Amino acid sequence: MPLEEVDVDNLKIHIPHHIRGYWPRFVAKALAADLGPILIFAPRRQEAEKLAEEIARELPNPQPLQLTNEQRALVGKHLAELLRARVAYHHSGLSYGARAGVIEPLAKAGQLRVVVATMGLAAGINFSLRSVALAGVSYKRDGIEQPLRPDEILQMFGRAGRRGLDDTGYILVSRTGLRLHHAQPGHLTRSGLVDWAALLSIMHMAATVGRDPLAEAARAQKRLFATKPVLLGIEHVLKNPNTPCGLKTDAERARLARKRVRQFLNSRGEWEDWGTIQELPLKQVYVYRSVIGSPVDTDTPGSASPNTTTQLVPALTVPDALEKIGSGTLCIVGYDSQGNPIYGREVTAAEKLADGRLSLARWVRRLTNWRVRLADRQIWEQTLVPLLTHRLAEQKTPVKQFVERDHRILAQIDLSEIKVRVPVDSYGVGIIKPIERAVIPAACLNCTHFQECRQLPTTAGTILLWRRLGLTDEHGVPTRRGLIVSFFPHGQGLAIAAALEAEDYPLEELIYDLANLDAGIRFAGEEDRWNGRLVRVCRATYGYQTIPGYLENGAPPNYGAGAEKIVASIHRNPDSKMDWVTEQIGVGDIDRLIIEWRSLLRQITHAPELDWGRWQDLKALARITLHETHSPTLTDLPELAPHQKRRISHRLIFKKP
Repeated sequence: MPLEEVDVDNLKIHIPHHIRGYWPRFVAKALAADLGPILIFAPRRQEAEKLAEEIARELPNPQPLQLTNEQRALVGKHLAELLRARVAYHHSGLSYGARAGVIEPLAKAGQLRVVVATMGLAAGINFSLRSVALAGVSYKRDGIEQPLRPDEILQMFGRAGRRGLDDTGYILVSRTGLRLHHAQPGHLTRSGLVDWAALLSIMHMAATVGRDPLAEAARAQKRLFATKPVLLGIEHVLKNPNTPCGLKTDAERARLARKRVRQFLNSRGEWEDWGTIQELPLKQVYVYRSVIGSPVDTDTPGSASPNTTTQLVPALTVPDALEKIGSGTLCIVGYDSQGNPIYGREVTAAEKLADGRLSLARWVRRLTNWRVRLADRQIWEQTLVPLLTHRLAEQKTPVKQFVERDHRILAQIDLSEIKVRVPVDSYGVGIIKPIERAVIPAACLNCTHFQECRQLPTTAGTILLWRRLGLTDEHGVPTRRGLIVSFFPHGQGLAIAAALEAEDYPLEELIYDLANLDAGIRFAGEEDRWNGRLVRVCRATYGYQTIPGYLENGAPPNYGAGAEKIVASIHRNPDSKMDWVTEQIGVGDIDRLIIEWRSLLRQITHAPELDWGRWQDLKALARITLHETHSPTLTDLPELAPHQKRRISHRLIFKKP
């Protein structure tokens, strides 16, 4: 239907001063120009209700709408008063009966002059009015305020004009400034997400008849119509199945090809993978002399002999090996059997003063608990030296000797008992600062596909994710958990499988907790929406992974706590529904919750059989619960009264000033 823009603010129509407020005057001017009935889209429920109330209060009502008793019972007193003024609001918080039984039939019959709907329900509105106006430029989507997309604007503008009643639909330009040129169609593309349930089912059937599940899954993906292929992360593996590494996914091969294995030169002059780190006393640690810490970076693994100038010697005989061990100055504290010097540390213990007394170092006073800084020679030799020697020995840093040099007394410390963390080779020898190199893995050394694997993406593909989540085994055959997931869309199957595997999770509690899977943020109130036992078992099973469409921090993405209390209460007492209605939770929200919950119970009831007692018990409980509850849509909707079917003009006529 053709659409025309009308800038209502520029219409030369006099509106009485007693009509106050932007939107009442805006609507009054549009109705006076015979542009009614009007559909206004507001960003949120409260704004839609407030706007409808304001319009109904301010506008004259020359032709009040008479509702039947059945209609009044469905909409309630407040909404009935608005409908009397031929104004209504329309959002998902309303009950199914109020929306489908009263407001929508009256709007389609042309009995309402203004309907204020929420933007989030725009795609679900199944009626049109002559004119459309937008009362906002953004609305909350998934809990986040986001601007209207061009295709959403087009969707709302597309509600202008009633087929068979209007020749033209009108776009009423308001202070939001949105016009027809802001509306553009969206370009539809196939989702890049993999349909887990469908593919897991295909893989299960393939395994049942003796076919390769992975090959069948890849074949099914190729048959999908898509401009950009949706990959599973096994395409290269299927082309080249026989490789030395034996890895079954592209990401694993890519990571292996990019990996560098850290090796060091062991005590026999051979290259080996980095050994286990152990704490050993320095007297048992060795080092290669003259090439300490020299990096060797090569892609050719194997064995190698050290340079002819390189020799494995005790670490205590090489000063560079001890540079970060102990405090003080390196010094020679002895010699080994071959005449090589053994190094230790020397630190100042005291300074000799002119009067013959000694000024003790702070570390000496702290170690011996000596409170006085000055001491005479006799106290030093008879008391402090034995005490200091004993305390240092307790710390595995015994004193070799005390020497006097340049007005100082130095303590020479033996480092041989100090423990250091070093790699230990396959022969049990610890080597400090070994010669290192980084090489490609041995499995890739002679592989003809090495360079191809280096170019593959390292991001975990769907098949690898499934194996990590325990949905398939290494051959691609779905596990019991994977079969449960294949029965349900999105993350519902993941949650149900995790709950069933938790043997201490009562099914009588789970049957209500299932309502939380699609509850979102509305029913949690001020509490954490991720609260509840179902989330805990999911995170215990899958960790805190986020997988678009399936898991958000380890839980189903649409999960929302609080819904389980409502469905449990209504199951026990169907008349308790209204007890849960609040400013944030409408009757329509509860109705939709029950519909979604019963739909999931129906899926469980009709899902395939499994040789698993917990699954069979859940199916039986779901079947019983379905029979004990009723769908909110099973409501006898009233017929329109004869006077509500007659055409009516909504044009307002104001006296000229």
